[in-house]
This record gives sequence, structure tokens and C-alpha cells, in this order.
Amino acid sequence: MTEPVLSIKNLTTSFLVDGEWKSVVRNISLDVMPGETVAIVGESGSGKSVTSLSVMGLLPKSSSRVTGSIRLNGQELVGMDEVALRRLRGGEMAMIFQEPMTSLNPVFPIGRQISEALTTHMNLTAAEARAETIRLLEKVRIPNAASRLSAFPHQFSGGMRQRVMIAMALACKPKLLIADEPTTALDVTIQGQILDLIKTLQEEEGMSVLFITHDMGVVAEVADRTVVMFRGDAVETGPTDQIFAEQKHPYTRALLAAVPRMGAMDGQAVPLRFGIVDKETGVAGAEIPLAAPVDTNTPVLQVRNLVTRFDITGGWLGQKTGAVHAVEDVSFDLFKGETLSLVGESGCGKSTIGRSIMRLTEAQSGEVLVGGKDARKMPRTELNSLRREIQMIFQDPFASLNPRMTIAEALAEPFIVHKLGSRSDAKEKAAALMQQVGLSPDMLRRYPHEFSGGQRQRISIARALVLEPKVIIADESVSALDVSVKAQVVNLLLDLQDRLGLSYLFISHDMAVVERVSHRVAVMYLGEIVEIGPRASLFANPQHPYTRKLMSAVPVPDPARRLIRRAISNDEIKSPIRPVGYQPPTREYREVAPGHLVRIDDQTAEVAA
Repeated sequence: MTEPVLSIKNLTTSFLVDGEWKSVVRNISLDVMPGETVAIVGESGSGKSVTSLSVMGLLPKSSSRVTGSIRLNGQELVGMDEVALRRLRGGEMAMIFQEPMTSLNPVFPIGRQISEALTTHMNLTAAEARAETIRLLEKVRIPNAASRLSAFPHQFSGGMRQRVMIAMALACKPKLLIADEPTTALDVTIQGQILDLIKTLQEEEGMSVLFITHDMGVVAEVADRTVVMFRGDAVETGPTDQIFAEQKHPYTRALLAAVPRMGAMDGQAVPLRFGIVDKETGVAGAEIPLAAPVDTNTPVLQVRNLVTRFDITGGWLGQKTGAVHAVEDVSFDLFKGETLSLVGESGCGKSTIGRSIMRLTEAQSGEVLVGGKDARKMPRTELNSLRREIQMIFQDPFASLNPRMTIAEALAEPFIVHKLGSRSDAKEKAAALMQQVGLSPDMLRRYPHEFSGGQRQRISIARALVLEPKVIIADESVSALDVSVKAQVVNLLLDLQDRLGLSYLFISHDMAVVERVSHRVAVMYLGEIVEIGPRASLFANPQHPYTRKLMSAVPVPDPARRLIRRAISNDEIKSPIRPVGYQPPTREYREVAPGHLVRIDDQTAEVAA
């Protein structure tokens, strides 16, 4: 009988908190067989990453305690001394972390960082290590590998940095690869590439994979078997197709129900709330459609021929050598009660449009009409009136909330700055808004670090509502959240839209969420809109190759797709940098259905899947 590569028996991991040991992972048992992929799935705080760090022996010895058995190819890891563990790490087992920029050393070129693993574990000469590093970079499909050895981490895109991490992890041909949320922060197309890459390399190298994620769509595409974790316990284990076909635990049903599925909106004319499943009982809530109508006669925001560029300077005199054409000739209207989604990969200009509208970034030309006034021509003294009309929710609520201010102070600040009332009025307003976003007014005395990610995002939404705006720009506001928290925040946004008649400019790269929340969708590529139209028309009949590429990359929660490989280009997204004097071509659009426009384009091959 074949022995497992990794065998975990009754693993319990505890941390020292206020002088007492508190267990965060309890009695976990699982085996990973040769060539097999086992997924550990659960939300933040379920114990997934602690399990992987326990296996790697990376938890601090002074404040953590690991009991039970962890055997790698028959060797017991629990209690093994640090020197022996270090020999196994990178050699017999390797790990890919969620955020490659925090795992790669920013002051060393990537070639040196990969070579270090080879010279440490395999006793290769410098020349041999260099040749092997080039081979590894080519293996993970990094173009012009030999010329990029001297490049630093910041010179790579997020997807390419993750590929470098995979190359480093594979350097010594480990028997076990632990992938801890390796695609969570990536665009859907880059995520698709990384998932396919891991599957392909697994077949070529015959290694076993322990894949950690909260996304059941990703689980369906990669895992042979699945372990579902909830609050430190393994609540369900089995073959992936069996878990998807018949969930025995209510938490598994809740995780699956929270995954937005492409095509779930077929036949739905308006945005639809998620039917949240109770994690304790498994009972599903209703999927309620948006009731408030869109007033197509009242544009609350009009953007006309917006152009935003960032100069690039160089040489001794700091002369202009080119420009990043971040937004190029973009026009659209946003109507009262409407959600218009801007979608595309990182670097396509979505967030720059939002920042240009708010004048957090100054555009070169174009008009931003709010209430008939051009926001671009307003003197800075009048910008407060613009920001009463339009508010922004950012992707990372922890970075946008002041860690030294209580939530009460954070919510009261805009109210007082705009002179909307007294401090007691501000306090009442803050309490009412906390209730509106589903939080208790008792939490107002807390600081941001005392909340979960989903709660912090709700607070950011409450702060955006303080000034009673007509438009909210939601910039990747649910991208970093667990699937069930994401569903709750989307439902909250739709509830507020129903009650308050809000208009949303919803910026996202997640096509499945966009399909759920949108009235209309605009697809962006290299700073330009390539396709725009009603959500139902665009999703049913995508015309531009880039739109089809985005849709094909969305993970589908169907285990039957596990052997499917997407035909996705491995190139990095093309650069929006243009030389001095560059004149962008005049674009023309054709109407394929009422309100559904697609750019007429001779360069479709450059974005084709």
C-alpha cells in the first residue's frame, strides 16, 4: 500500500494568550497521497493557515504549542530540532505564501533569491545555480527569463511575483508543496494562470499539494479531496466531487451558497441579493431582487472624454521621457439608483477613474459633471461640496481608517468638518449609521484593529454615508473579503441602494460579483472602455475578445472542471506607457444591442485568449 507523503494525526495547535494556552486548531487529521491535491477550505480565523504553519514548523516556539503527529515521508516533524527542520524546508517541503511581496526580499534581485535555495540545499556551483534558476523561471512561464534574473521584485506584476515564489518553492523539487491562498489577491485572469500552472507543474514533477483557500470555486478546480474547517475544527472531509454534490455540514452549505456563480443571473432584470445560508443551521435566506427603479432621465454623474496621464521623467535634467496613459478618452453616464460596474485587470485604469472623479488625482482633460457643474473646474475651496455628493469606499478598510481614532471619531469627523451639526448630532448620526450597516452602536468606542475585515468594510460604508451622498464609488470594496462576508457586504450595498436611492460606480475585477450587482457594465483595457452595455446583454453576448477572456477566467464551483485547462495567455498585461508625442488613435464603437457598444478594433489579437 502506498504511504502518504504527509500524514497529520490529531494535530492541535495552541497559542499563549494572557498567560493561558488557547487552542486554535483542534484534533485535525488528514493524509496527502503522492501526486494528490488536498484542499483545506474555510474562512479567515478557521485555522487553515495555522495548520500549514504548524506543518512547516514556522510558528514561534515561545508563544505556540503543537501536539499530535505530523509525518513527512515517514519522518516525525513535531519536536524535530530547528536545524533538521531547516534542511527539510525548501528541500522536501516548500510553501507559497499569499502575498509574494512580503515573502520576497525587496533589496535582492530575484535571480539571487532563487539561487540561494539551490546553493543551500543542493550544493550547486554559482554557474550551475544560475542555469537552474533560468530553467525554473522558464518552467513557471516567465518570459525572457535570462534577462530578468537581475530584476527586483517591485519590477514584476503581482501575478509574475507569484510565479517567482512558485519557482523558488519548486527549486529543490519538493515532495510536498503547501500553497496558502496563492491566488486570493490576484486578478481573475492571473488567478486562472496560476491555478493552471500549479496543476501543470504537479503533473510534470509528480508532487503532492496541500492547497489552502476560502474560495470553493478554486477548490472545485484544483482539489482531489477537501477538508472543511470551521473555528479550528475539521467539520467535513471527503472527495471534492462528493462534498460538492452532497454537503453534510451546514457550514459547508453556507460556503458553497456564498460563491457567486457566473450565469446565476440569467433571466434576472435587476441586481439580486445573495441568499445567505446560516452557518449553524444550513438554512438559506431568500434571494431578494432590488426594488428601487433606475431613473434613466436623471444622470447624477456624467464623465466626458476623461484623460488622466502620469509623466515619466529621466536623465540628468529630469526631462519627460514618456507618460503612463492610465485613462484615455473615457465617457459614461451614471443614473439615479443605478450601479455601473467598471471591470478589468489591475493596471487597466479603473481605480484612476474613481480617483480622477474625486479629484484625488488630477486629470489632464475631459469633464466630470456633478449636478451640472464640472468638478474639474471647481476651485479647491469648493471641493467639499463635490465630496458631499460623491463618496468613496476603498479596497483596504484598515488602511483607510485612522488606527488612532475610535470608530465614533472616524464617523463624526466628516460630519463636523462639513459643519452639518453639533458634536451631539454627530454622535447620534454615527449610532444610526452603525445600525444601518448591521453593527451595534456599542461598538463606537472601539478602534479599527478590534474589528474583523468584514466589519471594518461595513464601517467604511457607514463613513461614506455620513454626508448623505448621491453617488458612492466602491473601489474593489469586496475583493479582499471571505466569500460569505463578501456576500453580506454586497447585500448591505443593495439594501442601502433600495432604501436611499444611491448610485454606485462599482470598481471590480470579479466578474461573478459584478454580474450579481450591476445594472450596466463597462469593460476596461489599457485605460480605455472596450465594451459597455446593460449587464444582461453584455454577459449573454460578450463581443470584445478581452471581455470573453475575463469571463473565461472565473473559477466555476464544479469539480467536473478539474481537468480543464484554460487557453489563457501567459503574457503580462501590456504596458500603458507611451513615448512623448504619442497620439492615441480615434476610437469608434458599434452598437450590437440597445445600449450595448463594443469598440471596433483591429488589434483584437493582442487581448484574445
